[in-house]
Amino acid sequence: MKLKWYHYVAIFFAGVFLANAIPHFIHGISGQQFPTPFANPPGKGMSSATLNVIWGLANMLVGYLLLRVGKLTSKNKLGLVVFFVAVICVSVALSITFQ
Repeated sequence: MKLKWYHYVAIFFAGVFLANAIPHFIHGISGQQFPTPFANPPGKGMSSATLNVIWGLANMLVGYLLLRVGKLTSKNKLGLVVFFVAVICVSVALSITFQ
């Protein structure tokens, strides 16, 4: 199955949302505060563990839906590369942001 350009965009952003879900969900279920866009100031202040669980789950849901829209399969090598490039980019950016 040949994918259109917008499928790859969806796959890329699926990687972004799924990578972003991990730190929020992990901090939240560990009972730790962590910055969210809802903190004051946004992205810098701390949010509660419960809000982080909810934010992490919301990111997982959006990421999952984007994977479905992107029609990613293990047979689509370019799609997998796009997905993992997004995960790598966001992971490195988050590691720099939260140092």
